[in-house]
Amino acid sequence: MRPQEIEKKSMEIIGREMGERAALWPPEELLVVKRCIHTSADFDYGENLVFSPGAVKLAVDALKKGVTIVTDTSMAAAGINKRSAAALGVEVRCFISDPDVAEEAKSRGVTRSAVCMERAAALGRPVIAAVGNAPTALIRLREMADEGLFRPELIIGVPVGFVNVVEAKELILETDIPHIVARGRKGGSNIAAAIVNALLYQVYREE
Repeated sequence: MRPQEIEKKSMEIIGREMGERAALWPPEELLVVKRCIHTSADFDYGENLVFSPGAVKLAVDALKKGVTIVTDTSMAAAGINKRSAAALGVEVRCFISDPDVAEEAKSRGVTRSAVCMERAAALGRPVIAAVGNAPTALIRLREMADEGLFRPELIIGVPVGFVNVVEAKELILETDIPHIVARGRKGGSNIAAAIVNALLYQVYREE
């Protein structure tokens, strides 16, 4: 089977196995949910993904305008479809491996991921923040939002783990910033990239 045929068949299987749950999601959100399940083979994403009102439409509109996507890991950045992004003038950035980020994080006693979000704010342009690993990135995003320093077009909050992960996600869920969050412990860089790709593909679906 060709890759496109495999993916189509996989999505059909996911839709069938979701059963009646699939009908509970608006179509634009269901496409994101199914992409996460396709990436992870984990049907819990049919229960734990939380979308703020109009999050998908707002994200698609931002992508059409050439927003910058900033991730907290190189893995998330690598997983984003660069061809689809480039066709929209969307830049994908990750600062985690920059030497000056490591130096600043060490000198201040903070995580590199938190500094990465500060770098995103310093870009001075519309940003989608895609966080799949570090809860400290979400915490810093919330702090900057509360201080009036940074308001991303969308926050994708799907870090995975056991320490401060649930709490950091809840901090984003409390805000009025558009967001897509995987409630609970599950997530990961692959899920962050999957959500971005699902949003990118919806731009082309509309055209």
